[in-house]
Amino acid sequence: MPSQHYQALPVEEKVDDDQSNPPPPSRQWSKTRIALLLSLLLLLSTIVAIATQALTLETPAVDDLIDDEGTEWLREHLTRATGDKYLIGVGKADITGPVVEINFMGYASLSQVGTGLRQRIYSRAFIIGDVNNPDDRFVYLVMDTQSGDTAVRYGILRGLEDLGSDYAMYSQSNVAVTGTHQHSGPGAWVNYLLPQITSLGFDQQSYQAVVDGAVLSIQRAHESLVEGTLSYADANVTGANNANINRSPYAYLANPAAERALYEDDTDKTLTMLRFQRTSDGKNIGVLGWHSVHGTSMLENNTHVTGDNKGLTSYLFESAMKSDTTAADGFVAAFSQSSVGDTTPNILGAYCDDGSGEMCSFEQSTCGETNTTKGTSENCHGRGPEFQALDLGVASCYEIGRRVYSVAKSLYDSFDSVAIPVTDTSVKAYHTFQDMQYFNFTLTNGTAVQTCPAALGYSFAGGTSDGPGAFDFVQNDNTSSSSQNPLWQIVSGVISEPDAQQKACQEPKPILLNVGQLSVPYDWSPNIIDVQSLRVGQLIMIISPSEATTMTGRRWKAAVAQAAISKGVTSSPKVVLGGPANTYAHYCVTPEEYGIQRYEGASTLYGPWESYAYMYLSTSNIGYLAADSTTSPPAGPSPPDNQNNSISLITGVVYDSAPLFKSFGQVLTQPATSYAPGAVINATFQGANPRNNLRLEGTFAAVELLESGKWTQVRDDADWSLVYTWVRDDSLLGTSHVVISWESETDAAAGTYRIKYYGDSKALGGTISAFTGTSNQFTLS
Repeated sequence: MPSQHYQALPVEEKVDDDQSNPPPPSRQWSKTRIALLLSLLLLLSTIVAIATQALTLETPAVDDLIDDEGTEWLREHLTRATGDKYLIGVGKADITGPVVEINFMGYASLSQVGTGLRQRIYSRAFIIGDVNNPDDRFVYLVMDTQSGDTAVRYGILRGLEDLGSDYAMYSQSNVAVTGTHQHSGPGAWVNYLLPQITSLGFDQQSYQAVVDGAVLSIQRAHESLVEGTLSYADANVTGANNANINRSPYAYLANPAAERALYEDDTDKTLTMLRFQRTSDGKNIGVLGWHSVHGTSMLENNTHVTGDNKGLTSYLFESAMKSDTTAADGFVAAFSQSSVGDTTPNILGAYCDDGSGEMCSFEQSTCGETNTTKGTSENCHGRGPEFQALDLGVASCYEIGRRVYSVAKSLYDSFDSVAIPVTDTSVKAYHTFQDMQYFNFTLTNGTAVQTCPAALGYSFAGGTSDGPGAFDFVQNDNTSSSSQNPLWQIVSGVISEPDAQQKACQEPKPILLNVGQLSVPYDWSPNIIDVQSLRVGQLIMIISPSEATTMTGRRWKAAVAQAAISKGVTSSPKVVLGGPANTYAHYCVTPEEYGIQRYEGASTLYGPWESYAYMYLSTSNIGYLAADSTTSPPAGPSPPDNQNNSISLITGVVYDSAPLFKSFGQVLTQPATSYAPGAVINATFQGANPRNNLRLEGTFAAVELLESGKWTQVRDDADWSLVYTWVRDDSLLGTSHVVISWESETDAAAGTYRIKYYGDSKALGGTISAFTGTSNQFTLS
């Protein structure tokens, strides 16, 4: 597996792992151990005898044979030893789109345009089916993207349909498309106009990479389907492994004190892990986890594609499984987002980068306030655990990913002793669409409320400490739009002036962008959302189209659990929440947090009752998850599919050329002849535009090791430590160069290595030709 010590640029700055390796246990058989073994054997034989009697109708029940404490222990461990069987399958495929010349999706920053690749991104698919009714199954996708998306989901469903009748059971109702919410991947694949603006529209190549990879991951999961069992367990990502804090504690504090007192933390620290174990040999084929942390470890000025902290966690876990005897070949590990809305991985807090060294203001996350001057948000930035490394967030990202991995791996290693098996063989799913424009429903206390057409408030433009806004926008502005620069009132009004009904519906949000009532040239934001939940046994998965905040997630899961019990779906529900999924509907906050109108509240599209509408829709449809359910909810109004009518101002590759007396792949700068482990090794090549061939399931860069006279590839684009950078030299001449950097691990094996470059050039006539480049060899010792 890769080293858990990551060394980022510059070379001197490292991430330390303070976990020590304990000495191996003694192999000597002491009298104490022999006595312990005999005691355990005696205890085991007693348990077997008792269990055998309990299963015989003529003998007393277990409760009559042992005391209450023993009964509880025995029941727990007998339950853990059993579990119903399901059809289970896992799959993984590359979705890395164009890594250069495409704006990244997440921060909505015009300047964040790709210049290369640090880590390939993937779609990971998990299929669970009923062994007795194989058509009852669902797909849970975890993609290294900012979110799920309407156009992408339409494309995935079309792709599955094109695979033929063997895939006919995968449909609108049972395919959930979630994103890890990373902010460092290619964009321009989204369905609606607003998020397309910063990417200069839609890019078919970027879109198709995501869709094709997602379909391939499902196909691989389908082809791997076997009979197996499922079990789940929780762990807390806290203490030295803490990986999130609340970036809007001022809004969180608006929730009732009595409710907040029920929880130790103002973020959800729980990691829930679902293990997939095949029956034939007891091997584990994958794990699916849920944990809440924003994908904003990589900073807004990073322009190398990565899967951010969740992609790194998956990478570390899957790498470890390659040498783990409990894991099957092709083991897949995914970590889905949960209640992510108000979390941040920048766990040291938000500080002013203006030389003052002060923390940003608590209420508005601003800097530079004086008695006469209002503060601004531009200089307020969250700090990750390794913020002092000026590396675009690379070291902090690695550390956050490593921390979650550390907890997840520890949980995995103890799974058999702590996990609860999933029981009840039924597998169910439902999906419907809901138009949120003035959707009327009733709260549990009888109050009639409604949601609104989508709108974004002024604080939306204030950004967050993960990615501050600009101009004079700030968070926590719910007075009125008059508190802002009058220019923005004019701009907002010209785009779309909200009518009185919309203003009243969205109060106390002052509306900056009335996106839900903008449809020229096509819809700017979704008004129609996906309502979906999945169930296997007692495990229920809420699929959220929005980024739910911590307290929203807690309320939502509790409401679904209560409804599942009251409607007889399951008597002991375990509820998880995954998202943002299927479409991207921005945020979902509690009504109390909405009233504060920080970024998350201003980005809650459908008004103050959005979160309760989501809960109402989930609980009112819970009956479709019952074991005896044979129906589905009405399909609802279909959202638009803008894939074929989206605007695109993104130009394609015209041609590539190499300067006179040079050729594609030629090494322009060779590495030195020798390095110490931990050094950064660079090689520069005459390059061509990587958009000519995305090399999906392949690599642009590689490190090869000389073994027994043969070169063996030991690093590629999937590895965090190998970085590919493309630089345009002359746009008119079509020349460029590529720098490949191996940030070698401190425990990298000594040996003789070389760096390989795989490229593709485009001629003036459009012909694309592959080429390679190979550096001189060098030693690591």
